Amino acid sequence: MAESNNEERLNASKSGEIPRIGVYVCHCGTNIAGSVDVKKIVEYASTLPNVVVAKDYRYLCSDPGQAIIKQDVKEFKLNRVVIAACTPTLHELTFSKCVEEVGLNRYLLTIANIREQCSWVHMHRIDEATEKAIEIVRMAVARASLLEPLKVRKVPIRKSCLIIGGGISGIQAALDLAGEGFDVYLVEKNPSIGGHMARFDKTFPTMDCSLCILSPKMADVGHNPKIELLTNSEVIDIKGYVGNFKATILKKPRYVTKDCSACGECSKVCPETAPNEFDEGLSTRHAIYIPFPQAVPSTYVIDRELCLNKEAIVCDKCMKACERKAIDFTMKPETVELEVGTIIVATGHETFDPSELEEYGYKKYANVVTGPEFERILSPTGPTEGKVVRPSDKKVPKRVAFIQCVGSRDEKTNPYCSRVCCMYATKQALLIKEKIPDAEVLIFYIDMRAFGKGYEEFYKRAQKEGIRYIRGRVAEISEDAKSKNLTVRAEDTLLGVAVEAEVDLVILSVGLVPRIETSMLSTILNLSKGSDGFLREAHPKLRPVDSLVDGVFLAGTVQGPKDIPDSVAQASAAAQKASILMSVGEAEVEAISAEINSDLCSRCLICLHICPFNALIYSEGKVEVLEALCKGCGACAAACPSKAIKMKNFTNEQILAELKGVLLGLSTGV
Repeated sequence: MAESNNEERLNASKSGEIPRIGVYVCHCGTNIAGSVDVKKIVEYASTLPNVVVAKDYRYLCSDPGQAIIKQDVKEFKLNRVVIAACTPTLHELTFSKCVEEVGLNRYLLTIANIREQCSWVHMHRIDEATEKAIEIVRMAVARASLLEPLKVRKVPIRKSCLIIGGGISGIQAALDLAGEGFDVYLVEKNPSIGGHMARFDKTFPTMDCSLCILSPKMADVGHNPKIELLTNSEVIDIKGYVGNFKATILKKPRYVTKDCSACGECSKVCPETAPNEFDEGLSTRHAIYIPFPQAVPSTYVIDRELCLNKEAIVCDKCMKACERKAIDFTMKPETVELEVGTIIVATGHETFDPSELEEYGYKKYANVVTGPEFERILSPTGPTEGKVVRPSDKKVPKRVAFIQCVGSRDEKTNPYCSRVCCMYATKQALLIKEKIPDAEVLIFYIDMRAFGKGYEEFYKRAQKEGIRYIRGRVAEISEDAKSKNLTVRAEDTLLGVAVEAEVDLVILSVGLVPRIETSMLSTILNLSKGSDGFLREAHPKLRPVDSLVDGVFLAGTVQGPKDIPDSVAQASAAAQKASILMSVGEAEVEAISAEINSDLCSRCLICLHICPFNALIYSEGKVEVLEALCKGCGACAAACPSKAIKMKNFTNEQILAELKGVLLGLSTGV
């Protein structure tokens, strides 16, 4: 019924009906009403041209508030609605659905943002804030009079998903989607999936074996018929739009076939070695290697840059050692084209490199290591087989200091909190006490943050174990050249005294930072980044896993620092969002898009190069708009020298009407 009424109003508007506008001002509790005179806005709005009714309500987004709007649309035969409330990014969809339920086209709705753009920035200045709010409403009413109904378009959705990143987030999302019957392509740039979690010894606060949790999931991914695993591969291009993405994947050769049994005989005879990335460079690996014992796929890989056979076969030791003849140096890079309906980005993070912070002596003093490096020292599969020793002389340390917030909460590096550092330092400190009961462990911190389930109890457990927490930022670390012991200088801000501690080993709790690949992916997918460099979600509260590109979702630390439970939860949420789209089989796309007048177009093609969404193409002598890709940003219309491009519902006439609304206020003093 509503759809039928909507079509009638669409035709009526095209025939030139007189605008009948309803203006509704929200108190938003005291968010708006505390800074502006809501009654005065309503009183003024009722005097504006074409306004039939003006009302206010404490919470317009609530059911009673929406009921008022619906009733008025019917009673006063409204064909335009202006909502003066919060930002449209928060509740535009709410009010769009509200007016659609009573047969009004959703694009005949205008949101006047008088919260973020007025009340919140003019608090305690009621007169000035009210005057500005009146101007914003006047502009919105002027534009609303010229709004035109638009028809919502839908596109089909392919029932397959591309997941970029094979850490715990990508693994969880892949398993969830495969469990619902969808085809999944999991792309990982490294030779094995597993990500950072595969390098951990134990996880906080439960102290579970990390790989005991992760390995079964990795194996499930490798055996699931609905998941195609593309390791040693990178996404190099993505075209298309929601439901119809076309991804180009560069699959690098492993030079070892699937016949490999992972016996390890090839690696034993390989003469070339390099620092082992999995062990944070604390051990070495051969040119032919398997990343770690539980790797998936469980197949060796050859580092061709390290191998003696870069250009020609000059060494055949590994080939002779392989009984299965699984080594193939004729393998070439392969380009794989995939067509998918949705995309989940789960490329994770990197850890901060503390080399730039000279006061800590990292890379200068052998016994200063980072948290991730110490994690490998603690691991039974690590370079010391789990024995805690200091790097300089392999002696067991009796006094250890942790330094928190290295690369976090620091205006010189990163101002944000990395969320996991306090707890992973506490975990590592407990493991030291477990392995060396008489060891003295100091943790220098700014503020201890134990926000998760069981984290506060975990922190208190560490205190009971004798781990000493000292509140204060470390100013300097120096080394005794003979003993290689380190002196840590700081201030205990709770006691107000200087602290100088001689220790055997210093561990820097480094924070999380965006991966280099994040910038590349943000360009390929037109994703926004926050000021911290991580990918930005559509809305931090209402759409935390959606990106600003339809059909593309975010999971894990690619969106910001978080721990394993939050990463897994977000991965499942992203999978569910993708699943909803693919289950429905179609998606609505933005109706506000560009229109090109071919008669005015000079074919200069400026618009093609300026469009951030690649929504314009030049075909058969004319420029065309791919409406499913267009997001209505208006960049093309602003750049067009011929004025041949018009934005639906953001026409020159509508924008000029808003400007006249401002000028009217300036001339009348209202």
